Amino acid sequence: MMIASLKHYFKLHPLRSIIFLGLIFRLLATIFSKGFGFFDDHFLVLEAAQSWVDGTDYNNWLPSADDPGREPQGHSFFYVGVHYLILKFFTTCGLTDPQGKLYFIRLFHALWSLLTVYYGFKIAYKRANLRVATWVGLALSLYWFFPFLSVRNLVEIACIPPMVIATWLVYKDDCKFSGKTAFIIGSLLALAFSLRFQSIIFTAGFGLSLLILRVSFKNIIGVILGFIVVAGITQGLLDIYVWRKPFVEFIAYVQYNIDNATVYGVNIWHMYISLILGLLIPPVSILMFAGYFKNWKREPLLFWPAFLFFAFHTYFPNKQERFILPVIPFIIILGIIGAFQIMESKGWETKKWFRNTVAVCIILNLFLLPILTVSYSKRNRVEAMCYIAKQKDCVRLIIEDSNRWDDFTMPPQYYLANWSSTIGVTGIYTPDSVLAFYKKTSVSERPNYVVFMQAEHISERVDAMRKRFPTLHYETTIEPSFIDKTMFFLNPVNDNQTTYIYKIR
Repeated sequence: MMIASLKHYFKLHPLRSIIFLGLIFRLLATIFSKGFGFFDDHFLVLEAAQSWVDGTDYNNWLPSADDPGREPQGHSFFYVGVHYLILKFFTTCGLTDPQGKLYFIRLFHALWSLLTVYYGFKIAYKRANLRVATWVGLALSLYWFFPFLSVRNLVEIACIPPMVIATWLVYKDDCKFSGKTAFIIGSLLALAFSLRFQSIIFTAGFGLSLLILRVSFKNIIGVILGFIVVAGITQGLLDIYVWRKPFVEFIAYVQYNIDNATVYGVNIWHMYISLILGLLIPPVSILMFAGYFKNWKREPLLFWPAFLFFAFHTYFPNKQERFILPVIPFIIILGIIGAFQIMESKGWETKKWFRNTVAVCIILNLFLLPILTVSYSKRNRVEAMCYIAKQKDCVRLIIEDSNRWDDFTMPPQYYLANWSSTIGVTGIYTPDSVLAFYKKTSVSERPNYVVFMQAEHISERVDAMRKRFPTLHYETTIEPSFIDKTMFFLNPVNDNQTTYIYKIR
């Protein structure tokens, strides 16, 4: 009886039901999905913002009288600046617990991401029908990776809602929008740009689509004006405030990527095709991908902005998984619209093999969804800092990561609430090098905690450190989470292994 009532309610109120389901899983992620997913959503957002709140400049991003030669490094100050204001507000209110503050920040991101679900549904309803829109809404709400990613401090996810809303505003009145709406559309695209510089490629495709749709010249000027005004405030004026010059961070960002296009992160040309097909679960993802290309003429606004963004990143040598995330919702929206057209033309919906195939993909998604939604990512690194912070006696850290040659795993010092520089033991910088540094350092600034990364050769590594620091004493062991162990098993590049904490007494 209850199931029948729920089905009836869903049929009467599909969008409301979809938003509710999306909210439930995002709230679960807010509560349980601690840690961080990628390097950038922690070290280039939280670390920088909290260090500014604490009166330091952890990443050396800001001008300094002590370092007059410091130059912009290519980071948008808008998103990290928003986090600075939020964290500053928490400090003013007396909320200082690092984990406690992140519950609120994850909640903010969770609610922000629901705008993508809401307006994605409306776009699909406008361009197709209620049935298609319902599946689009469910996909944007409950695809297995969305709740987890939605609560991360990722600019690639944060920039999606304004892009989707701008698209809806064009479609809302069948491309016949007012000058005021045109200005708002441009403002939203500028907001996306300020969150993620690379969305400028999406904006270029957006402008091309407006020309294809024969939007009036007056409204196109209104979009451009809205973009210029908001980008001028969020980037130009902000950079003037910091560097006394406009748009210097964006210029530095472009130059950095040109200079380092083939230095790191180079991957095979079809990486993003494989990634999207995998994320959206084959073989349904293959049908969705085909559906995306089916309507390239009929739906230029859903096709060209995402396609140009996708094509550029496919061509550009430096590839990272998160780079392609901003356009996945558009591929889903247009992909499902086209997939239903293919299904209806082929008569597949009546075929048992097709229904079973879709059912298997849905079951797999429902299996993965709760697992990832409540996953604690990078648990060993985060909890190691939380443990040391609770001891309230940390002066400085040594990260023993000698299984690596020339660099070490960066500790998330946001959770440590201590911005003293970290010393790393690697294949090059040996325990003897650390001991020499230790002896030259004043007693009040000597490191007193050693964090060993990875279990490989742990006994030999501990012995090597204890020979130099005889008072080295074992404190605790921090295990990685289930998702971290799984990611390491799938790809050892995901270096999230057991962490051992020792103290120099």
